[in-house]
Amino acid sequence: MIIIEPGNPKDTEVRALLSKSHSLMEQLFSPEDSFALSIDDLCTPQIQFFVAREYDVTLGCGALAVKADYGEIKSMFTEPFARGQGVGAKILQRIELEARVVNLPILRLETGDALKSAVGLYQRLGFKTCGPFGDYHENGVSVFMEKPLG
Repeated sequence: MIIIEPGNPKDTEVRALLSKSHSLMEQLFSPEDSFALSIDDLCTPQIQFFVAREYDVTLGCGALAVKADYGEIKSMFTEPFARGQGVGAKILQRIELEARVVNLPILRLETGDALKSAVGLYQRLGFKTCGPFGDYHENGVSVFMEKPLG
């Protein structure tokens, strides 16, 4: 059974997972178009970090960055061998639950147009495209999405 629980980005297995995620972003996007958070950034108080596990195997991760008037989904990644098993959806559902607990009115995210499966997952879970938010800007490769929680 897959469980989603709070995690520590500095744990060995999670670091390895984040390293794979960062490598993929480096392959697909130029440095100025990649917005992955560092491990230290993922350990700040405004970040809630979650890990998907089945038994002792780490399958994926994702984070909620709590902003003043919205939550931002960050660092979503699922191990290639675990894709198609609902891991990403379970992580997103946990992030949405936590966003509701802290009364955030909306969830937002930035992903890349090359990440077609991720965009499809977000759409299936009710996210719609929107314009840039926060410090983001149009760059030709980013896809911005949001989901009201009200």
